[in-house]
Amino acid sequence: MKRTGKKALPFVPTEIHVSTVMDERGPLGILSIQTTEGLLDIALDRQTADTIVDAINTIRSKLDSDDSGI
Repeated sequence: MKRTGKKALPFVPTEIHVSTVMDERGPLGILSIQTTEGLLDIALDRQTADTIVDAINTIRSKLDSDDSGI
């Protein structure tokens, strides 16, 4: 994904909480992130949670790399 145009500053997480709830389709994970701009609540099914874990692992590998491309 390539961003074009003016970039917004990223939200800085200050606190993170996780929980689960049940809905009519089954369990959902709730990721609540308090940021410098306010609260962000994200509901995740298993597939979405796995995708986010994969994305975070990609970020980690780039942060651990000597040549992070930054």
